[in-house]
Amino acid sequence: MTVGRRFGETASTYAANRPAYPADAVGWVVPPDARRVLDLGAGTGKLTRQLVDAGHAVVAVEPSPRMAAELSAYVPEAELRIGTAEDIPLPDSQVDAVVAGSAFHWFDQDRAVPEIARVLRPGGSLALVWNQPDDRCDWVRQLDEITDAEQRRIGRSKSPADLNWFHAAETLEVPHAHRLSRESLLALMQTFSYYLLLDPAGRADLLHRVDELTRRHPDLAGRETFVLPYITRCWRATPRG
Repeated sequence: MTVGRRFGETASTYAANRPAYPADAVGWVVPPDARRVLDLGAGTGKLTRQLVDAGHAVVAVEPSPRMAAELSAYVPEAELRIGTAEDIPLPDSQVDAVVAGSAFHWFDQDRAVPEIARVLRPGGSLALVWNQPDDRCDWVRQLDEITDAEQRRIGRSKSPADLNWFHAAETLEVPHAHRLSRESLLALMQTFSYYLLLDPAGRADLLHRVDELTRRHPDLAGRETFVLPYITRCWRATPRG
């Protein structure tokens, strides 16, 4: 089973426990005068909801029917299409901006980037945004060790800097925070690919180790809720030519 299909297994948990994005980041990644925006790899609609609330007409493209069902219920105002970044189900020059929220690393970039350029109108922009746990926090650093987060970041494919179809790139980092309980942290862990790719024993071991962290770390132990700090990283650029 592909990772994409495994994400479908956890769609409701994903919708309930993944963080949204800070308003400053959402306002930065999409120009305020963008009329029609494509949310590519839209998942359960976390970013879609924020783009609609910011006043944009949003097309949400998502490959997983189960994730798309969550999105449709959460953001009925969006124009939902089942599809992929490598074969975007839109004609040429249809949108003023394309945004990918915590999804770009899943794309086959050699195929997806020309597709993104194809559906953008002249003067349009591509923006990428993702929430990365802030490992300057001690317990987050220990959580990263449990989940091998650093190795996953090293192993990810091309960075936005490699997108030769685009130029005039800009970046922004925004502090963000997600309030959780012990239970919702454990649920959050179950929405990531590293968990979904484990066998049942591996999944149980990972959750046990995270649970032990919540019980022994002084920033977490005995607390009903606590804050998971993030750095929201943003990147935007315009097509060449």
